[in-house]
Amino acid sequence: MTLDAYINPMKRRLFLGGLAALPLAAPALANAKPLSLNEISKYLNGLNSAKGAFTQVNPDGTLSKGTFYIKRPGRMRFEYAAPNDALVIAGQSRLAIFDGRSNAGPQQYPLHKTPLHIILKKNVNLNASGMVTAHQHDGTSTSITAQDPEHPNYGNVKLVFTDKPTELRQWIVTDESGQKTTVILGELNKKANIPGRLFDIDRIVKEGDNR
Repeated sequence: MTLDAYINPMKRRLFLGGLAALPLAAPALANAKPLSLNEISKYLNGLNSAKGAFTQVNPDGTLSKGTFYIKRPGRMRFEYAAPNDALVIAGQSRLAIFDGRSNAGPQQYPLHKTPLHIILKKNVNLNASGMVTAHQHDGTSTSITAQDPEHPNYGNVKLVFTDKPTELRQWIVTDESGQKTTVILGELNKKANIPGRLFDIDRIVKEGDNR
């Protein structure tokens, strides 16, 4: 099953639609050098857990907001604020999409077939042959576009970083059909206590989600 097949129009507005990335406000010297692939790989591998707010630009120009959690390897959670009330969880090698307005169970798909798998892997190595297809610097931030070199048809993810200190600020996921999601991250709290149960899809299906 393709990624495009499992997202209906409502869910696409929540997760897989996006416009161009919003500009970053962090100051930087015009002659600053881009972060190297080694530096970015080291940063991602050291990003064990974090919590923060996110803003998502929907395809119709409206915004969705919420809270996200990341607990590497393999786990990520997006809690969408009302009126969406949706929940997207990466965990247990799956991606699950819960519709807060439906009593039906989540739609679930293999995580490794999504571009998010690239940044949730246990060992991120952006120097792997065919992994990075673009590496750019605009004077204020470094961006890379990465894909699974063995399965480029799964789509790609563009990651945007500021430096001094290195920080992930936004990403743009492009699925295999060309649909895009832009997610802009707020300040990351890397000291937050994030329990593993937040990513336990089976528990949430059985017990319901108590945010």
